Amino acid sequence: MKIKAFLIGTVLVLLGIQSYGQSQLLGQTLNPNVITTAVPFVSIAPDARGGSMGDCGVASEADVYSMHYNPAKYTFLKQDLSVGLGYSPWLRNLVPDMNLAYLAFAKKLNSESALAATLRYFRCGDIEFRKTAEEIPQVYSPNEWALDATYSRMLTDYLSGAVAGRFIYSNLTQGYDESSAGWSVAADIAVYYKRPVEWFRDMDADFSWGASITNIGSKVSYRNTSIRKDFIPTTLRFGPCLKMELDEYNSLAFMFDVTKLLVPTPPLYKRDETTGNFVVENGEYVIEEGMDNDVSVMVGMIQSFYDAPGCSYDDQMNLVHFGKAYEELCEYNIGVGAEYWYNNTFAVRAGYFNEAAMKGNRKYVTLGAALKYNVFGLDVSYLVPVNGKVGTNPLENTLRFNLTYDLVSKK
Repeated sequence: MKIKAFLIGTVLVLLGIQSYGQSQLLGQTLNPNVITTAVPFVSIAPDARGGSMGDCGVASEADVYSMHYNPAKYTFLKQDLSVGLGYSPWLRNLVPDMNLAYLAFAKKLNSESALAATLRYFRCGDIEFRKTAEEIPQVYSPNEWALDATYSRMLTDYLSGAVAGRFIYSNLTQGYDESSAGWSVAADIAVYYKRPVEWFRDMDADFSWGASITNIGSKVSYRNTSIRKDFIPTTLRFGPCLKMELDEYNSLAFMFDVTKLLVPTPPLYKRDETTGNFVVENGEYVIEEGMDNDVSVMVGMIQSFYDAPGCSYDDQMNLVHFGKAYEELCEYNIGVGAEYWYNNTFAVRAGYFNEAAMKGNRKYVTLGAALKYNVFGLDVSYLVPVNGKVGTNPLENTLRFNLTYDLVSKK
């Protein structure tokens, strides 16, 4: 009965949120209302395992790359010490030399606690800056990085919790035109629950669920004189996972993650009916629907659950109302993943990620494989967009690679 309820609930959630991913409403093409943030590189799944399972990882089994999804998982590590190195060429259809590198370290202190730290480095490639077409371009190599650490501890026999701290540095303009590097200090909080279940007569199984809020931190500005700053991608992530031991050599796991940016939704600004230009009063744009998103971090996190304007302009600049609840549901993204292991040596993975068209329209299938030999592991993932024409999606042919070293406990 419990397993049936779990599967039925999963299907209902997927179908419900998937229905809000349509690019058209009542036959009308609407302008998207995408939530943008500073330092989006901290939202990119840095590991091949999660990247091959629809960016799922909040409730999957713990590994050295758990920091991105749920640092509370580290207390459930099976190794005393684990080190991981990841590399991913990123958006190569746009910039040929853009990439993401990731270094992770995790150490079990004892059976009830663990420490972990990661370093994420994002290279944006070589970019030319110029103020006019006639000016000789200046070539810069923008880069961003984030350094974080966490402490995870068991709270009960099956429940763990974690807090993490993070320093984010973003140097996108290299000081060009009196700009400055942006930085932020952020924190994560997370919980993870895992226990064996007797849902199958002849099969062992583990059920787990997790929840985390990552990147709770200060806003970022790229100018010392800037009054208005940009939010960083504070993210809520939650979801379950079910792992089944099919027999002595084979195991199969299913999971899904729900994610939402805890960042205020941009309001819909009023337009002049004659010219179509934005209406300005006292030097500020007039809000047609929605709420002002120039608020503090904590207010923005709370406001993000109810501030959607619930309307948009169509391609003829007509205002179309479709409801605040509709747009709020569009802000929840879904990832679905599956993982099969043979003899804890070879794995194949697959997943799907869906984002509503109104909020960015990222939809892709992910595939991957893993190979373990002694204390070393190699993971590879591949991303296949399912929207847009072949060769036009910047995420197309995205690859991720991970090399892991695990020192298995002899206790």
